[in-house]
Amino acid sequence: MLRLEDVANVVLRVPSIIVLDLLYKCDIESFTYHLRARSEDMLFKYKYVLWNMYYLGHLVSAVVLFLPLGHIVQLYLHILTALLLYMGHQIAREYVLAEGQYEYERALFLDPLALNRFVTALTSQIIVTTLCAFLMRTRRVWLFSAHLLPLLARVCSVSRDTILTLTTVSMGITGAEVIVFLLMNLFVPYRLARAAYSEIVQINDLYRLLAVGVALWHSFAVPVLFSVFWFVLFGVQLVSKAGTSSAIQEGLLLYLLTSVSECCASPYSLLGLTFVVSYLALGLLNLCKFYLGGFTALQNHNVMHRGVTEGVTLLLLALQTGLLDMAALQRCFLLFIILFIVLTSTLQSMSEITEPIVLGLGASRNRSVWKHVRGLSMCVFLLLFPAFMAYKISQFFHMDFWLLILVSSCMLTSLQVMGTLLIYCLFMVEVWRSTALPGLDEVVYYVNGVCRVLEFAVALCVVAYGAWESLWGEWSWMGASVIIIHSYCNVWLRAQAGWKSFLLRQEAARKISSLPRASTQQLQDHGDVCAICFQDMTSAVITYCGHFFHGNCLRKWLYVQETCPMCHTSIKPPVSTPTAAAGDTRPTPAQPQPRPPQQEPVPEHVDTHHEEEQTSSYHAEHMLSPPSHHPVKQYQMYLFLTFMKLKLCWNGLTCLGCCEVVQF
Repeated sequence: MLRLEDVANVVLRVPSIIVLDLLYKCDIESFTYHLRARSEDMLFKYKYVLWNMYYLGHLVSAVVLFLPLGHIVQLYLHILTALLLYMGHQIAREYVLAEGQYEYERALFLDPLALNRFVTALTSQIIVTTLCAFLMRTRRVWLFSAHLLPLLARVCSVSRDTILTLTTVSMGITGAEVIVFLLMNLFVPYRLARAAYSEIVQINDLYRLLAVGVALWHSFAVPVLFSVFWFVLFGVQLVSKAGTSSAIQEGLLLYLLTSVSECCASPYSLLGLTFVVSYLALGLLNLCKFYLGGFTALQNHNVMHRGVTEGVTLLLLALQTGLLDMAALQRCFLLFIILFIVLTSTLQSMSEITEPIVLGLGASRNRSVWKHVRGLSMCVFLLLFPAFMAYKISQFFHMDFWLLILVSSCMLTSLQVMGTLLIYCLFMVEVWRSTALPGLDEVVYYVNGVCRVLEFAVALCVVAYGAWESLWGEWSWMGASVIIIHSYCNVWLRAQAGWKSFLLRQEAARKISSLPRASTQQLQDHGDVCAICFQDMTSAVITYCGHFFHGNCLRKWLYVQETCPMCHTSIKPPVSTPTAAAGDTRPTPAQPQPRPPQQEPVPEHVDTHHEEEQTSSYHAEHMLSPPSHHPVKQYQMYLFLTFMKLKLCWNGLTCLGCCEVVQF
């Protein structure tokens, strides 16, 4: 449940970030350049004062931002008290000026209008004084009553000039009280800084330092804080542009996009947009989980499906492409492309969430029609929407290699979903036939293999184009490091894992082909089911330890382990005995052995033999398939190496590849 303390911890820190954002946008150098003074010495002093005030504003805002919550509350209470005192003096001043206009200086009770004005002013002053004492938690109400002096003088029928003098005196008294209070608390920031320094000095371990950093991150609620700050900026931007002619001409989508681009013109607002995008991506992913599996599906806390990747993608792309230093129109255009990449990454995450759920429905013979409809509808959405995005962006821009990379990322998502639907259909056909489809595991493997090969090809093209741009275009340390990391994670590791998977299948097939096949008489003498799938055996292979299995079942087992499922003997020909040929009698050194009950694998679900075979087939294939490090997911944050090498100018955007100007 949301507590008031948590709300205050965020709301009271937002003004400090707003001040820092305004100071960052303030062009103090241009302001000092246009200053005029009577002499060069005076101009230097003016610039010196302005720059010191500029730096002091940053320092004070940063100190207030990092203050503990209790001290921030006290600071705001003092600021509110000062505003109330100022309001009290303004009420007294307005009252004195109003009395001077009416020119009535006799007793108040003789004139009802004068008495009414006095009672109204006195009531307001008493309320202000009481509120000040309440906020400062003191019973010394007289400390906040200096602004009552003009009213007391009016009761005593003092002359108007004297009342004006008392008004100035009361303001001086209040000012003196404020100065005394500031002097008494002058060293409070120093004591807080010294206490924080002593705490930091005591941390002599890296892990303790990281723990302190994480604790401060959660204590300050950094993601929520910057998200609230960004929404405040966005709301102000929407209100300021609402109803203008430009907003009406732009249309809703362009109006929102330009407003968003205006709200990422500083590092603080860009960081806020990063957290907002992360939360929006997390909301979409949770909505996808809820739609597919209900509330129970929300308990999956996969760190890759929490919107972190999308936020980091936006931040890295914005920093690398210099989004903060661009003009408004250029920033709007570039932000559109960055958000396109982030949306593509989110769709890829939704595809990763949908795939195991849909395949699980097909492999587990789930008869809930509504679950199948939800899974298939999500697949149809993920199949058509990325293709629609690719079509729209190809219509908006001239086709080039960098655009081809963007389009391919969308099409790969549709391709993966198409492969998922194909495997799901095969599983459902197997369910309707009530018999296992021959070679289903091979089909599943090759469908996954085609998808992985295409993903690998896209990742390789990204690396090649990024390397070419770094060598012959704009080279940077960040770009080079990104290419190296991307080459290792998405090219080398993927190629290594895919080749290892292929060799593993080849080795399993070689071992199965080397085993003898059981004859019909041997199967009748054996008179048992396959110990892996628990189905009758019309054909089987015999291991060198004398156990009978289906050939396909044993091959799937060998993808995971290289030992017999029954006795854990290595599946390899004996050293002293040549391998028996297919169709011969069982191997000479091995006799039919009774099944060791203590070593027999017990499946978790034995409701039906067919369901177990399907489930084992599904899991075996997915364990064998190349690892699901989807490059579409991982290289989104590196795509700036392929398409962000643009020359931005006032008249348009010139692509380095074709040197054509993209006009708006």
